[in-house]
Amino acid sequence: MRKIDDRGPGVAGPGAAAKAVLSIAGASGETRGVALVLHGGRSNSFESVRGRHLSPARMLPFARALHTGGGPHGLAVWTLRNRYRGWNGADMSPVQDAQWALSHISREHPGVPVYLLGHSMGGLTALCVADHPQVEAVAALAPWLNAETPVERVAGRRILIVHGTEDRWTSPANSLAYARRADGVAESVDYVALKGAGHFMVRRVGLWNSLANGFILDAFAGSSGRDLKGSADSFRSLIPAAGASLPVVL
Repeated sequence: MRKIDDRGPGVAGPGAAAKAVLSIAGASGETRGVALVLHGGRSNSFESVRGRHLSPARMLPFARALHTGGGPHGLAVWTLRNRYRGWNGADMSPVQDAQWALSHISREHPGVPVYLLGHSMGGLTALCVADHPQVEAVAALAPWLNAETPVERVAGRRILIVHGTEDRWTSPANSLAYARRADGVAESVDYVALKGAGHFMVRRVGLWNSLANGFILDAFAGSSGRDLKGSADSFRSLIPAAGASLPVVL
């Protein structure tokens, strides 16, 4: 199922006709939780996002794995394709799109827990919209953060940040600093430094997937009371105790 952007036209110029798109893999039976998957992008661009672009395509294996692991237990997976490729300064274009997606989730599944998974710009976006009342957990992969990224929005949420030590596009040091600032604000904070991994999650891809999807499924199992042995257990075998010292190096 897909939902096409029902908001008015965006900016003038080449992006005026751009539409956000939500692809929805529904849960089997009753929907007990929703995972919202957010992709990366660029600092500045009002170019329309296309399905062939690598940023949204990079997140499809995560979405499929989440649906395989959680769908039979009641987890729906919504994958957002933004209108524009850029963050675009004060416009914060992907934040507007994520808020639009969350509004649809709230209308269709009021009160159901939501779990956010984002990469790069999508990780920043996820942390910026974590204050939505239905959001319970956020997994941010190689997020694009700085000293001004607010931590108040993750208050009471479970947070996982994973960053490769060889990332040259976004800063592992900024991510760790954010995790330390969020510790004590969020319900729990896990930070994993992946040795030798870069920004695009090619190296150690299996571990990126195990951590991100295991974290979301673990949070879903805790909220829904469903027995998801396997992926959720695998996550806790990698990070045995919530609130472990930061960083955990794998």
